[in-house]
Amino acid sequence: MANYNEIKNQVLSLTPEEQLRLIDEVLSVVRHRVMAKPKRSILELRGLGKEVWEGIDAQEYVNQERGKCNG
Repeated sequence: MANYNEIKNQVLSLTPEEQLRLIDEVLSVVRHRVMAKPKRSILELRGLGKEVWEGIDAQEYVNQERGKCNG
């Protein structure tokens, strides 16, 4: 956190024009990092944890959960 505060103080000592230039350059770097990440698909989660549900009847489970809410 000390580095962060040091950098923040250095940035605050810059002129507004220099601050805007720095923001633009940092934003460009961050955008590149974000865009470089591969897009993920919800379908990658298909089948995850299916072993937890083995031998459990889905409708019976739902009925039990609903019964808990209805008191």
